[in-house]
Amino acid sequence: MKEFQKHLEEILPEKDSLKLVKREAEGYEKEHSPEACFSMGVELYQSNNFQIQEVGVLLLGYSAGGDSRALAFLRDTVSEHQSWKVQEVLAMAFDTYCKRIGYEEALPQIKAWLSSDRANVRRAVSEGLRIWTSRPYFREHPEEAIQLLSAQREDESEFVRRSAGNALRDIGKKHPQLLLEALHSWTLSSKEEKQVYRLASKYLLK
Repeated sequence: MKEFQKHLEEILPEKDSLKLVKREAEGYEKEHSPEACFSMGVELYQSNNFQIQEVGVLLLGYSAGGDSRALAFLRDTVSEHQSWKVQEVLAMAFDTYCKRIGYEEALPQIKAWLSSDRANVRRAVSEGLRIWTSRPYFREHPEEAIQLLSAQREDESEFVRRSAGNALRDIGKKHPQLLLEALHSWTLSSKEEKQVYRLASKYLLK
């Protein structure tokens, strides 16, 4: 276990290299069991090097479909990390989890995470699944993606609201009429809702 971490310490540059982080995580996952990925993911997350932590987060995403401990670690521990870069990788890891088990099968967790009291958990969903309607299931059910994201329009976190608004904007490029119908039902009675509306309707109003 320590050998892989030492390897990462030697090859990862001082500057951020997400491409290399993803390559190393993918290479490890191909040669190891989900159990090994879980154990290594938790171990790497203890590192003081944020890029090594990111490799660990990706490994946890790989193993989360078959190990509830991995999903819980992502939700309860990784979501508390202070680095926005690590939070970006958390979003990737959650999407990997959904992809591995199937987006329709992941719906209960998608909804549970969107209802979390932690902003980073909610954003991991809205950001991780972008572009939502490029994902299986939501490709055939764009109205459900719009409904789930619209529910975040008055989220207390601007971080989450921006993510939801941008994700809705993405969907509107392929499904403008569906998005317009949803937006017309909004009351726009709060500044939070108005903010998300502006982001979501950016290309619809031109």
